[in-house]
Amino acid sequence: MKFTVADLLDQLSNTEPMPLQDLEKALTLGSEEERQQLRIGLDALVRLAVVAESDAGLQRLDPTDLVQARLRCSSKGFCFALRDDGGEDIYIRDHQLNHAWNGDRVLVKITREGGRRRSPEGGVQCILARDTTSLLAQVEARDEDRLLAIPLDDRLLTSIELPFDDRSHADAAGETVVEVSIDRFPVGQFAARGHVARSLPVRGGPDADRDLLLTKHHLQGRPPAPRASLRHLDEKERRDLTALAVLLPASWNGVDAPSLPGLSLEAREEGGWRLWVHAPAVAERISPGSALDTWLNQQAGANCAGTQWLPLLPPALDKASALRVGERNEAVSVALELSSEGVLEHFRFCLSLVKPAARLDSAALVALAERKPKARTVPAALKPLKEHLPLVESLLTVVSLLRSRRLEAGSLDLDLATPAIESLGDLRIPLPDASREGWLVQLPDSEPMGLLREAVMVAHRALGRHLAALQLPGLFARNNAPETDDLNEVAKAALALEIPLELSAEGNADAAELAAAFAATDRSRALQNLLRGTMQPVELDSQSGAHALAGEAEAFACWCCPALHYADLWNQQLLATLLSQGKDRPSVRHKTGIDLASDACHGSTDWSILTPSQLAPFQEALAHGLAKRLNARNRFLLEFQADVLAMAQSRYAEPLVGQTLTGVISGVQSYGFFVEVPPSQVEGLVHVSSLKDDWYEYRSRQNRLVGRKNRRVYMVGDRVEVEIQKVDALRHQIDLAVVQPESGEEALAATNGVLDGAEALVLAPL
Repeated sequence: MKFTVADLLDQLSNTEPMPLQDLEKALTLGSEEERQQLRIGLDALVRLAVVAESDAGLQRLDPTDLVQARLRCSSKGFCFALRDDGGEDIYIRDHQLNHAWNGDRVLVKITREGGRRRSPEGGVQCILARDTTSLLAQVEARDEDRLLAIPLDDRLLTSIELPFDDRSHADAAGETVVEVSIDRFPVGQFAARGHVARSLPVRGGPDADRDLLLTKHHLQGRPPAPRASLRHLDEKERRDLTALAVLLPASWNGVDAPSLPGLSLEAREEGGWRLWVHAPAVAERISPGSALDTWLNQQAGANCAGTQWLPLLPPALDKASALRVGERNEAVSVALELSSEGVLEHFRFCLSLVKPAARLDSAALVALAERKPKARTVPAALKPLKEHLPLVESLLTVVSLLRSRRLEAGSLDLDLATPAIESLGDLRIPLPDASREGWLVQLPDSEPMGLLREAVMVAHRALGRHLAALQLPGLFARNNAPETDDLNEVAKAALALEIPLELSAEGNADAAELAAAFAATDRSRALQNLLRGTMQPVELDSQSGAHALAGEAEAFACWCCPALHYADLWNQQLLATLLSQGKDRPSVRHKTGIDLASDACHGSTDWSILTPSQLAPFQEALAHGLAKRLNARNRFLLEFQADVLAMAQSRYAEPLVGQTLTGVISGVQSYGFFVEVPPSQVEGLVHVSSLKDDWYEYRSRQNRLVGRKNRRVYMVGDRVEVEIQKVDALRHQIDLAVVQPESGEEALAATNGVLDGAEALVLAPL
């Protein structure tokens, strides 16, 4: 089918009926078969009271008893619906799935309200969009005439019937897997059907591994960008900033890595600085709502696959918009007026023309840090920057100040860097904008992305405030502070480890204070891993709000990285429209206007700055669920990158099978504990059944396993000797076994008799 139920509902409004012919046109349906499929879907949605049909057309109802959610299933058969509105997860029993699979977007009806210790329960009423149209599997022959594809992803609680012609793909040795295309999803009593599209080697090297992951996430057959004529930008209509020294922080070296903004800095006469951020001018070159714009919307963002990128922008658009050293480039710039304390006082945007002076890479920053103050020679890494060394030093000072202010506002930096595995390529370096996961990786002063990150976050803060003050539509990034109860659970685990904490008068923990306390211990990484699990994800929304990660209490709108995220491109489209077409006075009879490009106009407008026709494409996109779609796509991209990391770590661990290494316990559960093994930080499971020396009890309040007889303890942050027994790189599963001490008395002495009183530890204000 050409469209999903989610696509159908996104086209309908909950206020104005839409004629059937207009809906068919919006879904680009051409054949009679496609129109019949639409009719079947509409009839079902009308019966569910999700859509109302009248002579005037079709209208979305948004019933309050149905919740939009995405399914998350476990290999054990437990399924939960994760609500789009951020409400409590809904438990779905297997007989209430109605053939929905892990990852599917669904409409759920709550059948039983949750309690104090029980999640609400519900059933799937409608599958809005299938997440799995193809999958990786292994082929098994059942009986003489039955062939099944068993998905590698054990969260897909199903098997796929294959035609017997595919029996040649059965591989008992497990050296190949197959890509299976789904021809029919299960319906009623009929099982799912599919066919083998191709075979893929399991041990074919890094390129084959990348192909496996791209296939798993349906990225290997990405549709090509539509052909489009890019708009020409007139230099005469732009502010000439070519005399300004612009530096291009450079960290990524992967194939097709996205272009990033440039930075400039000027000292102000009244004290403080004028920090410039110059973003590549991408949005002005394409038309909102065009075929190319729609394609970019569907991609949502550039995706790093290690040493190679799946770029957001097609080559022609990237080449036309990228900032290059020594060339005159069009940009969208902002001047951020900072006080000597690093406070953002004023800002002004402009369509600009810049000429970058040099690249700023990590080698240059390292050489600058190691250079002696009175040295007469200039290291080779600094020679391209010789004329701009004072600018670089001033940038380092300003960025350090901005970082300190951000951390004081409650933002969180954690020392949880991605391991230095060569095949991870650019994944080892974080994105320059605020992390989607609600926390930031601590970066050394020698990392150029650290400079760019702090400057970009202030620029995003400026646009968010500007759009909110002018009451313009926008894609705002929002990030809530972690829940107090979740932080308190982490604090309890720390107190059980006898780590001193300073709590508030109410007995509650603070994320920044926990991070600082953990950093001073020998269990830092394990505890910070627990802490990051409490962080709330960054979500896009049409309404402004707080962004805890950036230390922003009002509004935060991303726009500086249009080659990286479609949300940035979309906001840049709106900003460029405001700068070039905004109405700066009530009527032509008024002699003077206001400066719509700066914060000086805030509170001075009582007329429509943009006409209804100018606003229409932006308002319609938000009304049709743009923020939700981009949030879903961003989560998908994060899952892909997590898979790339897990695959690289698994491959790193494969040659170590049979070896004994020292690891750190990163988590404890009733069924065993997880151990991180440096330097790859690969995480494996020590199952409780492998602990043959005793019967172990799980004490959840202290995050530990305790032996009944020998009183041996396994808890978060402990160093343990483990043997790597088995590595399944395809499923990212590592089996470990603890190398037991020779004497039980040694383990008893190590516990030092702290167990019996540990269970009584509770949170209390100091």
